[in-house]
Parts: sequence; C-alpha cells; structure tokens
Amino acid sequence: MLNEIVNRLQGQVHIRAESVFPERVLNLCGARDLAFWDVRWESPTAFTCRLSRRDWHRLRQAAKNLDCSLTVIHREGAPYFLFRFRRRQALLAGLLACCLGLFLGSFFIWDFAVEGNETVPTEEILRSLEKNGVKLGAFGISLNGEQIRNHVLLDIPELIWISVNISGCRANIQVRERTPVPESRELRDPANVVARRAGLVLRIRATEGVAAVTQGSSVEAGQLLISGVEDTETVGARVLAGMGSVTARTWYTLTAHMPLDVPSKQYTGEEKTAHSLILGSHRINFFSNSSITGRKYDKITSRQPWALFGIPLPITLTTEVYRFYEPEKASRSVQEAEQAAEAFLTEYLRSIVEPYGEVTSTLCTSHQRDGVLEVTLSAECVEEIGIRTPIYTEERLE
Repeated sequence: MLNEIVNRLQGQVHIRAESVFPERVLNLCGARDLAFWDVRWESPTAFTCRLSRRDWHRLRQAAKNLDCSLTVIHREGAPYFLFRFRRRQALLAGLLACCLGLFLGSFFIWDFAVEGNETVPTEEILRSLEKNGVKLGAFGISLNGEQIRNHVLLDIPELIWISVNISGCRANIQVRERTPVPESRELRDPANVVARRAGLVLRIRATEGVAAVTQGSSVEAGQLLISGVEDTETVGARVLAGMGSVTARTWYTLTAHMPLDVPSKQYTGEEKTAHSLILGSHRINFFSNSSITGRKYDKITSRQPWALFGIPLPITLTTEVYRFYEPEKASRSVQEAEQAAEAFLTEYLRSIVEPYGEVTSTLCTSHQRDGVLEVTLSAECVEEIGIRTPIYTEERLE
C-alpha cells in the first residue's frame, strides 16, 4: 500500500512492450537497474508492465538500439495530473488555494464529538465549551486544556472530569459524570415507622423498635407501624431508632377519560422543499421566504455535513421539507379507546408501584357518556408501605 502511494506521487507509466525476443527488454531493465512491476504476458512476444516516470524515460532512451516496440497504455500519478493544468493557470491557482485552505483549516475546530455523558445533555456541555472559547472556528493550537477543564467543571457540577483533545479539525470531548451520593440518613436518630398509604398488613418485621400493628390488620395512611418509643419496667420510656419493613396489600383505582373523536391529519400531497447552507455559524438560505401562514404542515429537517478526503468541512447542507395537511376528526371504536386507556393507566400504575413492590392483579372497566369513554383501572398490589419519620426530642431540639 505504501509503495503504491509513493509510486502515484512520483508518477508511473503503464507500457506495452512487443519484440521477437521480449526477454531482452527485461534484461535491459535489470542491467540499467530500472524497477518494473505488475508484469503480465499477453503473448509469447508481448507483455505489459509498470515503471516509474523517471525509469520510463531511461528505458525509452536505452531501448532505441533494441528491435522492440514500446507503447504507453496509460500515465498515472500526481505529476501527470498537475501537468494537465499547465495552460489553465486560474484552475491551478484554485486547486492550490483549496489545498492551502484545507491545510490552514485543519488548525481550526469544525466538528465536535462528545463521549461519556449519560444524564448531562450534550448541548449543555457544548454551550459551556463555547462560553470558554471552544467553538466552531476556534484556533485549536491556542486552546488551554487545563483552563478549559477547570471552567467547565465549575459550570457543570454534575461532571467530575473532562478532557478536550484536538485531532485535526475535530475536538474529541470525553467526560465523566459524578456518581450521585445518596442522601445521608442517620440511622441512629430517634424515629418512627409510619404507613405511606393505606393497606392490609401481610408481614411486619421490626428490627429495632416496637411493632404497633399485627399481621392481618388494616392501616390508614400516616398510621404508626413501628414505634421508636419503648416502655421498660426499669428505666421507663426509651427512645429508639425505629427500623423495619412492613409489607401490605394495597389497592389503587385510576381513571382516564378518552374521547372517541380524536384529531388526525389528512395529507394533501403538497410538499415544499427549502435548502440552506451553514458555513461555520452563518446560514445562507437558498429561498426567498420561509414563512407559511394560515396552513398546517409537518416540518422534516435533515442535515448533511460535508467532508473532503475524510476531513470534515465547516459546511453543512440543510434540507427542510414541509408536508401540508388538513386537520380532521377521526372516530375510533370503544375497544380501541379502552385498550389505549388501559395501556396508559397500567404504565402509570407500574411507575408508582414498582419502586416499592409489584402489581398482582388488575381489572379494567369502562362506560361511555357524551362521546367520552371513562375507563377505570382497579389494581391490587403488594408493596412496602413503611417510611421513617423522625422523633423530635428535647435534646434534638437544642
């Protein structure tokens, strides 16, 4: 691969040699130390091969005394490509200016790649970097990585580490997010365990404190489950850090109203396309007026960054397609509305129950009134209902 690149930069010639004794041509190349490759025999008296531009001129001079015919099939490489522009000075100057622009442009930042962020949005990281000088068109060599890191970490407390590496005209940004520290809770502080919501107690286990309810009893929200105050016969009342778990059967009733007539879109088939070119942070529109008044449409935007020889350019082609439609109302069946409402209510129920337990059974009912379907989801769950609440003693109040 490397030899091929070198040969194309130096220029190479694909020739065809024909002679009664073609081996004399090969012997001549060996005697004059002329490199040749890609030899292919077409017949006992003819073959093709490739030589460098310099060795081709030497072979042509040396083969004048041989009874052979040398024919150029094709010339390849940078010298022959540039030779075509010898009489087109403007085109050659443009080519040189383009190469110079690519060379100088590689010292500036035209593209960003952010890795390692999960909760912190990429846009927030890029805004902070832009605030500290890392933006489109910034001179990459002049950036101070340590200073940028310190300022960005102050702007975004959720990050504990950031690295900005400039590779050509691309800024590779790697971040590491801070692991959230759970809220510290002093487990030895006096506390009670009370009911988070109403339910039927299935299991109660008091690891510290005194159980205030028994298995099979019904409790209301806020009711005391495990007391942090224990009465003793010797020293009287003793304040403890009430802890334990209380598992109960709970019930939920959720309701949703689903209209049977829902808005929909009827596309007319008419579309409007608008193109624009983004140069760095500047936008050039190729349309006169983009405002559309009094009509409904969906807007689909696609962006195509440009690159040359794998080098990203500060040029992005933006295409916006406007699909026009007429709003109308569509009717859906009672079964479809009930299924949609049941799926929504079930997902919401799981979001509030699964952190503490699981849903064991559900029942969905519905009835229609004035074009609206009222859907009710009744559910039975098994979950942890105990939460700790502090006991404020005189010592703690001081």
